[in-house]
Amino acid sequence: MRDLLIVGAGGFARETAAAVAAVNAVSPTWRLRGFLDDDPALHGSRRVDVPVIGGTDLVAELADAAVLVCVGNPRNYRSRQRLVERFGLPAQRYATVVHPAARIGAGCTVGPGSVLLAGVDLTAEVSVGAHVAVMPQVVLTHDNVIGPYATIASGARLGGGVRLGDGVYVGAGALLRDGIAVGAWSQLGMGSVVLRDVPADEVWVGAPARFLRRANAPVDGPADTPVDGPADAPADHPADRTNESQLRSHA
Repeated sequence: MRDLLIVGAGGFARETAAAVAAVNAVSPTWRLRGFLDDDPALHGSRRVDVPVIGGTDLVAELADAAVLVCVGNPRNYRSRQRLVERFGLPAQRYATVVHPAARIGAGCTVGPGSVLLAGVDLTAEVSVGAHVAVMPQVVLTHDNVIGPYATIASGARLGGGVRLGDGVYVGAGALLRDGIAVGAWSQLGMGSVVLRDVPADEVWVGAPARFLRRANAPVDGPADTPVDGPADAPADHPADRTNESQLRSHA
């Protein structure tokens, strides 16, 4: 068994720890040393019966341990990339965890640092890059290409040949038509139905999905308001001018 460190102590980190326990129940593989978090108030606490052993500086100190960076949410989905780049570790330091209840079809590949949770289905010849988070019940079909640092939230479905650029965030329950491409660091709102290509660095929502705003634009409302906007949010994109009533007719 190899030692393992999980960077982060939030929801995704705890889900990953549960997946590690499921892997070990089938075939003992990982000795989970604990979570690493830079919030000193968490040090010494336990999450899902796993200790928070210290800050991220321990990645360098515990050099023999494998690492998973399990941070990020819809409001800050670049944080995983920033930590990986800050650590500067070789690929072989990163673990890859696939829950035993996930299905990996013929010809599929999963990159280092990636996590596939329970019920994920990769059908055939799917390529998942490094440091990708794939939440429960996601279906990735033939010839999907998932760029590094992407996050695919629970229940999303991708048609054949879909390509997600680096860091794309796909909201829960989103549906993506076969053959489309989503540009790097764009975000698709939960429940969106995406029927055409999405440029880089944009937020699209609704059914059918429409441009909402630039991905780096501030979000109105309190800090804990989800980025996923309402399905009838007005679009204001030069290539797709449409009024609010038209969008509501598709909601």
